Amino acid sequence: MKTNSFDLIVQDATICNSNKTFKGDIAIYQGKIVEVGHLSHKKSDNLIKASGLHVIPGVIDTQVHFREPGFEHKENIESGSAAAVLGGVSSYFEMPNTNPPTISAERLKEKLLKASKTSWANYAFYAGATTDNIDLLASLEQISGCCGVKVFIGSSTGSLLVSDDILIKEILLKTKRRVAFHSEDEARLKQRKNLITEQSTAHMHPVWRDVETATLATNKILDMARVLDRKVHILHVTTKDEIHLLSRNRNVASVEVTPQHLTLYAPKCYDLLGNYARMNPPIRDIEHLKGLWEGVDNGFVDVIGSDHAPHTRAEKECAYINSHSGMPGVQTLLPLMLNHYHHGRLSLERLVQLTSYNPANIFGIRNKGQISVGYDADIVLVDLNKKWVIDKNWLASKCGWSPFEGMEIKGYPKTTIIAGRVVASDGQLLGTPSGRALEFNLPG
Repeated sequence: MKTNSFDLIVQDATICNSNKTFKGDIAIYQGKIVEVGHLSHKKSDNLIKASGLHVIPGVIDTQVHFREPGFEHKENIESGSAAAVLGGVSSYFEMPNTNPPTISAERLKEKLLKASKTSWANYAFYAGATTDNIDLLASLEQISGCCGVKVFIGSSTGSLLVSDDILIKEILLKTKRRVAFHSEDEARLKQRKNLITEQSTAHMHPVWRDVETATLATNKILDMARVLDRKVHILHVTTKDEIHLLSRNRNVASVEVTPQHLTLYAPKCYDLLGNYARMNPPIRDIEHLKGLWEGVDNGFVDVIGSDHAPHTRAEKECAYINSHSGMPGVQTLLPLMLNHYHHGRLSLERLVQLTSYNPANIFGIRNKGQISVGYDADIVLVDLNKKWVIDKNWLASKCGWSPFEGMEIKGYPKTTIIAGRVVASDGQLLGTPSGRALEFNLPG
């Protein structure tokens, strides 16, 4: 730029990308990063002094359930996206298992319109695959603001399910973009459901939805992807067995793990949290937690997604057999991962890779995931030294709880900036919702 005046300058920060950490300033103009370096001679009416803070790219959460339409009593786009920006998430992919489900162009466009008016963060929505809409998927995945196709091959929350091998292959053949899978084997889930009785507790969740339920499904998806030469994304991987399997199939599959599965483990989580620890696929024992971290350490895990899936307390505080699976997580994704950084589990650059750079690269999101000239000014200022406790008053989700409430964290998402505009700072929302639909580089 020729002018020395900018809309915003973030001054004297420690800037962290996926491959480099350095000291410098960030100049922002009309929503874009226009200069990065030592800019003391440049001017702006808006200056954020970031000495002692780190600046990372805005987190891209590739799996959230904001429950709108149909389940607004536990979340909606406005409340879920508010939780997102308060936690340092600047963009999200929202899932299709709403009511009605997002399985047509009409439903997809309804969500996009709603988000354009109420979302604090940038957004994209998955189109859900069903046994009846396979012929529509090729056109749905091309709609602006769609992040791709989501397939449940094992039943979970909602009615979406495609478990027939022939139909799954047809989905892969008729689409071009990377297809995301909830990977649990439906036949085995049905077979083992009789293990659950009226007296069962949440401790039975990983027994019913066991390791083989996950590995059978993931193996099947990978076999199809290799044969058909298609790219797939395996959501919320929970087993060390799948990590080993996926590590040998890097050419066709990308891998997502949640902060919950990197933090909680059985039986302790079920002892402490009961049904509040219930999610699909389940929290497993510490050997699987260690296996997931080996995947992070060895570069086999590509993405950290929250699988934010809120339910009310009433939907949790009932008999296990009747309780709902899922837990909120979009607001705690970054704090948990910063805490893991503090404990030496991963570098800050690896954290950035998992939460912004890789999601943008894998899914072809335009101008996101890096603090570089020409990229959108979606950034988060974090205080790596701040110790704090996750408190219910900080939580913005309608469900009003978190499995991590009361947990001491080191590392705080202080300020979230989207398109050069401060939208959240020190636990407070600023301004009004102004998120925009994400743009993608689509395959020809």
